[in-house]
Amino acid sequence: MSDTDPDNSARVTAAADALGLDYVVTRHGPVRSLEEAARARGIEPRQLVKTMVVRVSDGDHRFVLVPGDREIAWPKLRALLGVNRLSMPSADAAREVTGFVRGTITPLGSLTPLPVIADAAVTGTISIGGGAHGVALTVDAADLIDVLDATVADVTDVV
Repeated sequence: MSDTDPDNSARVTAAADALGLDYVVTRHGPVRSLEEAARARGIEPRQLVKTMVVRVSDGDHRFVLVPGDREIAWPKLRALLGVNRLSMPSADAAREVTGFVRGTITPLGSLTPLPVIADAAVTGTISIGGGAHGVALTVDAADLIDVLDATVADVTDVV
């Protein structure tokens, strides 16, 4: 891994351990799509959960957990947060807040603890980023939501 793509998987698993979260680490080679990533992890695309960083205002960010077959429904998320405007931070800003490069972001081991919103469709066995490209943690969604004290709400639409 280069300096632009550090392997932070040890930080992620240490955070999962500290939270008492049961998980299985999966490592796989490069993938070019959500479907390839799901196949490499032995799951369905809906079980691959993307962690999105959303900017509410300067210095105020949230993690949003989004199933692989869904996308953020911005009106729903704005209504939940009671704001008129949300944005995605730049890749550099997201890395500064989380310590992870895009494609590896996870709420586990983030440099800045952020509130977590989990879409209501995040259920069952899921795979979440493990802090490096090609690294994931398979976990029980309810356990993850519990240890992260996440807010569960309908904030996505089917792609």
